[in-house]
Amino acid sequence: MFDTLTDKLSAAFKHFTDKGRLTPEDVEGGLREVRLALLEADVNYKVARQFVDGIRERVVGSDVLESLTPGQQVIKVVFEELVQLLGGEDARLTYQSEPPTSVLLVGLQGSGKTTSAVKLAMLVREDGHRPMLVAADPQRAAAVRQLQVLAKEQDLEVVVADPEKGMARGVELALAEARHRGADVVIVDTAGRLHLDQPLMDELKAIRNTNRIDHALLVVDAMTGQEAVKVAGAFKADVGVDGVILTKLDGDARGGAALSMRAAIGLQVWYCGVGERPRDLQPFHPERMARRILGMGDVLTLIERTTQEISVEEAELAEQRLREGRMTFDGFILQLRQLRKLGSLESIIGMVPGGRELLRQQGGNLPDESYLSRIEAIVLSMTKEERSRPEIISNSRRRRIAAGSGVSVVEVSRLIKSFERMQVMMRGLSARGGKRRMAEDLLRRAPAGSPLPRR
Repeated sequence: MFDTLTDKLSAAFKHFTDKGRLTPEDVEGGLREVRLALLEADVNYKVARQFVDGIRERVVGSDVLESLTPGQQVIKVVFEELVQLLGGEDARLTYQSEPPTSVLLVGLQGSGKTTSAVKLAMLVREDGHRPMLVAADPQRAAAVRQLQVLAKEQDLEVVVADPEKGMARGVELALAEARHRGADVVIVDTAGRLHLDQPLMDELKAIRNTNRIDHALLVVDAMTGQEAVKVAGAFKADVGVDGVILTKLDGDARGGAALSMRAAIGLQVWYCGVGERPRDLQPFHPERMARRILGMGDVLTLIERTTQEISVEEAELAEQRLREGRMTFDGFILQLRQLRKLGSLESIIGMVPGGRELLRQQGGNLPDESYLSRIEAIVLSMTKEERSRPEIISNSRRRRIAAGSGVSVVEVSRLIKSFERMQVMMRGLSARGGKRRMAEDLLRRAPAGSPLPRR
């Protein structure tokens, strides 16, 4: 997500940071590279120009160029302008004092409306509410069945709008049924089309005019770039939408849709989809996203994701093993699985401040999912005794493990050697009290607003 843009901006910033004193000409050179980076990320050209003009206005002719650290001051201005470009303040659902709160999801076919409806319902439930889904998509084959199956997997209820009564009246009756069942938030999954057409808009406007809709959210695919912005503009003009759910932001999206949406058509991204799993819908935080785009990391999101995916008991067990300087392959495989719950290694490193720069210095190579799967297969091919006492693994045992896991003996030996080095490092940390120092350093560096206690 935004990897190419991050790399381009990092290169552009060298125009500001490689010199002790900045001239207006230096600033112009750097801003030219920033504008090119935005255009290559598929940002609307007018938005890119306004963004750069705003930075120039704040930097040139001010005290920034005369400061002791002009390069850092320019980057600070870029960060602040980028936060505003992404929307400024966070935006998300607000709940009505008189339930149910009704949410209408609209968008084209293939944008991810149905899966987003289930993911949004799970977020609502985490907020302490009782959500219910309304299936109002009679156009796409098996759309209702898809919603029912996905909802059942997450223990969510679904009411089906009767298409024979017309969608507007069908949704009205479904909302009444949801209210009768005690739901305080109702999420309506509407029909889409392969492209914009007037019958779709008329149907959605009829639903809005007939029912009390508290929030209308447009679901768009981030992979479509500026096309997503055009679609959003059409839905805003014809139907009226309050915000955007941007899906597939974990893919090869260059970022143009997220960066252009607010400035181009006045719509803010409320939520973003970052994976296929039911829990992979997140509130869109402009400040955090700006930090990630500029390579500053996103510690708060990493902490939140870790808290969601890893239980307190698992974390305490791992901490105890680290403190005592002991680790077995059973513990290793447990931590590997915990790590994979958090997402790809690339996304995790992207949330660590300086992580992408460190990765670049190391050659930019990360183990892929197939490599992690091979490691797990190797460990699972060991006996219980071998996992607890790796030192007993002889050459004949290594050949048996390799045959059982479908890898070479060399890979087995490499994993065992790496594991032994890790054990030595952990014993050193335990002996020197390094764990406590590392934790205290993390607490000191915790950003403002972080859930970590500060000292």
